Amino acid sequence: MPEERRKPIALKELEKLLQDDKRIRVSGCDIDGIPRGKTITKTKFLKSLEEGFGFCNVAFGWDMLDKVYDASVHVERGYSDLIARLDTSTYRRIPWDNNTPHFLFDFMDPVSQKPYANCPRGLLKNAIRQCNELGFEPLCGMEFEFFNFKETPDSLVAKDGVGLTPLTPGMFGYSLLRPALHQDYFNEIYDQCLAYDIPIEGFHTETGPGVFEAALQYGEALEVADRAHLFKTAAKQIGLKHGIMASFMAKPWNDLPGCSGHIHFSLAHLDSGKNAFVPGDDDMIDDENDRLHGLSPVMKSFVAGILEALPSIMPMLAPTINSYKRLVENYWAPVTVSYGIENRIAAVRIITPPTCPKSATRLELRVPGADVNPYLAIGACLAAGVNGVRKKLVPAFPPLKGNNATGGERLPRTLKEAADKMMEKDSVARQVLGDAFVDHFGKTRLHEWKQWETSVTNWE
Repeated sequence: MPEERRKPIALKELEKLLQDDKRIRVSGCDIDGIPRGKTITKTKFLKSLEEGFGFCNVAFGWDMLDKVYDASVHVERGYSDLIARLDTSTYRRIPWDNNTPHFLFDFMDPVSQKPYANCPRGLLKNAIRQCNELGFEPLCGMEFEFFNFKETPDSLVAKDGVGLTPLTPGMFGYSLLRPALHQDYFNEIYDQCLAYDIPIEGFHTETGPGVFEAALQYGEALEVADRAHLFKTAAKQIGLKHGIMASFMAKPWNDLPGCSGHIHFSLAHLDSGKNAFVPGDDDMIDDENDRLHGLSPVMKSFVAGILEALPSIMPMLAPTINSYKRLVENYWAPVTVSYGIENRIAAVRIITPPTCPKSATRLELRVPGADVNPYLAIGACLAAGVNGVRKKLVPAFPPLKGNNATGGERLPRTLKEAADKMMEKDSVARQVLGDAFVDHFGKTRLHEWKQWETSVTNWE
């Protein structure tokens, strides 16, 4: 099992932890994965611990540029307040901001006092609850590839986002030389994130000018999602101090590989802590009809659940117009509903011995890009996977072999196609995530598509 789970902090202990502080940073996650928050007094923070505080629900009524959605996207009660319910177990300090205390909160419906249907963190918590009900603790890890530019917000605007200067020239993945050009920045991301309780297991250059990849430490799903959500903002804030802009755009350049946001998954038995993806003795019986001989029934069904749902949960894995520019042939990104044993061409890569210890048996979902909202992506995959376990599904087609990318159906090619698929009447997404979320999120994605359709681009 991973590190011990965080626990809520009692009031007296909080008062002691915060005795020398005057201000507290609090934030929640909007539908696009962007932290929305504020700095409040310690007095307000302590008073809000029991019942929370009001936070305008326009956070779910506008896009990432604060452009209000059109009338098709319903936001309850005319932009009234939601309740921000503080989670004291998320306590951490921001080392590059005078060690300011930082807490996350969940969005709650003020009338029902239940989790707000569109709260990304709440959606993930519900998926974790489904796993727990079947006797499993979901574990995951997340990797982010991101471009870095020698730019500032002012220069970015002056250049209209075009002709940006990469941090380093040329293509060189796993280089030990290139980080030395900006060693302070590279090291500060690693060290400051560790102090911010975002441990990075591996950090290196990826192929592409100025590209880094950070693999966040494997752990319990909610903790990893919190860390992934905060990591992108941390990298951007640290970069600004060095005159560098970090970008988690899925495909900044049409002729270079895009930036992935791969997610690794496994389930642990709640009673023993053992990896439920590791086969028992009874699972090793030879069966010539078994396409995945040697994998546990739980893992086979979890994979099958993701494969069944994949076309209809794509907006959670590829949430922007640009996401689909990454999901094209010959650029290290999957394009079909597919799986394979240790195959990086497939949408789902199954990782088993001898390339890993038996205890590390897991799957890697290779569809998401770095622009993903970690809560929605992890939550949708867990809900889909555990649905497969509940229904005892098995993959309906064989795994990929070699470099042949043909598999099941082609993944949606555009955000519009993906949103329409998700919003179909009987979609798997509706079954595992609920109508309220699917309707709201789908309409926000169609809003993005409408903005794209009416935009005049550099190409034109």
